Amino acid sequence: MKKEKIRWGILSTARIGVDKVIPALRAGKYSEIKALASRDIRKARTVAKRFSIPTFYGSYEALLKDPEVDAIYNPLPNHLHVPWTEKAVLAGKHVLCEKPIAPTLKETLHLLDTVKKYPHIRVMEAFMYRFHPQWDQVRQMIAKGMIGKIRTVISSFTYFNDDVEDYRNYREYGGGSILDIGCYSISSARYLFDEEPVEVFGILETDPVFQVDRMASAVMKFEQGTSLFTSSTLMFEDQYLLVTGTTGQIKLPLPFNPLPDKPATIYYKYEKGEKIFKTTAVDQYMLMTDAFSLALLENKPVPTPLDDALHNMRVIEAIFKSAGKRPVTLQEIT
Repeated sequence: MKKEKIRWGILSTARIGVDKVIPALRAGKYSEIKALASRDIRKARTVAKRFSIPTFYGSYEALLKDPEVDAIYNPLPNHLHVPWTEKAVLAGKHVLCEKPIAPTLKETLHLLDTVKKYPHIRVMEAFMYRFHPQWDQVRQMIAKGMIGKIRTVISSFTYFNDDVEDYRNYREYGGGSILDIGCYSISSARYLFDEEPVEVFGILETDPVFQVDRMASAVMKFEQGTSLFTSSTLMFEDQYLLVTGTTGQIKLPLPFNPLPDKPATIYYKYEKGEKIFKTTAVDQYMLMTDAFSLALLENKPVPTPLDDALHNMRVIEAIFKSAGKRPVTLQEIT
């Protein structure tokens, strides 16, 4: 009998999982949650009861041994992405891992080497924004020539978080603005240009207390044009993205976190005036988890291949290497 749903296990009670991904998996057509694990058994019990998850564990190892679990969602702090994703793969579980897939290029390459040894196992980086229909629409507008030739992508993603207990504010845990949110701007520029940058230059402002980049700005040079972005963990909360071509411009006011219960708005300027397009209201997390689950059920490649995570990490590494010194080509990053 053909399996109709992928059975999921949730690794930890991280907020992104509890607030976004667990509800998405419960609402999905191709997913069901079988188990959840936390190092604190009381937290595991509380969250499992809240979401009617049948099994809970007081260790991650116990979850990986559960034969009723097909796939793992890994929302652990960045420095634990590769270790626990690798353990899941070795346990025969597919993995949807939160972004960034790793805090360093070296760890990303290590993970890819491991995954290649298990071709029947699928691993995907959880860039949920790509599954929102506004991105399909923007890419179609570009492909149709509605802004002429694409020349530049400008974006910003910022919020304020000075919590001394938040792992995002610790270098050893893979903290800082680029790894947390700047990676969205890098990923989306690559997605829209549909190519990899050839050269980057970044300017980072390091927090004297947390020792992570609290603000970063970078320029990425593509064959077709340029992309500029700013990310910050200690600025007023905001996000936007502009795509400008030779004959028009597209603006997304909420490119990365559009509200699930409201249509997303796309602003379009061109020589004859302006137009506003609206998408349907969707849960992009549900679309992502269902797309991943369906790929597993049909034994097909996942929507976003792991190589994409590698390309994004190369750009991040290049930006860190340039760090106010000089432009760095992607050929220098190995």
